[in-house]
Amino acid sequence: MNSKVRKITYLAMMIALDVVLSPILRIEGMAPMSSVINILAGVLMGPLYATVMAVCCGIIRMLLMGIPPLALTGAVFGALLAGVGARLTQNIYGSIIGEIIGTGIIGSLVSYPVMVLFTGTKTDLYWLLYTPRFLGATLMGAVAAWLIWQQAKKISLFKDMMQVFNGKRVIR
Repeated sequence: MNSKVRKITYLAMMIALDVVLSPILRIEGMAPMSSVINILAGVLMGPLYATVMAVCCGIIRMLLMGIPPLALTGAVFGALLAGVGARLTQNIYGSIIGEIIGTGIIGSLVSYPVMVLFTGTKTDLYWLLYTPRFLGATLMGAVAAWLIWQQAKKISLFKDMMQVFNGKRVIR
């Protein structure tokens, strides 16, 4: 099968996993399964495809599930930095750190002005609004992603995904 077709197929599979799994363990303002998928996507697909995945998932969640723009602001920065972290370090720990910084810190801070535009509600306590919940969700997601990765990295499908997206590099 053509490499581009395989990339799009794997991307579609990751989008479907994220859209289906994110609502399962969702607490208002916290989507730990989204962090799990972002971390795995960062390792498996790299920054570009992980970011495309996060944007598609955010739009689908906003349109079909009525989730506010937090679906985008909370995931996109994490997916991008998870992919960058995985590429720079060649391991899942870089992806985890990227997700925590991207979603837990940057995404939470960007979410405040976006939600002010969306709802019209302002508060001076923006740090207390999103950052604790986003950080909590990313930490829960990071633990779950690490546990999943310990077994997933042995599966031939995941090895194939890494080869398709990352060339011959193996990520630990």
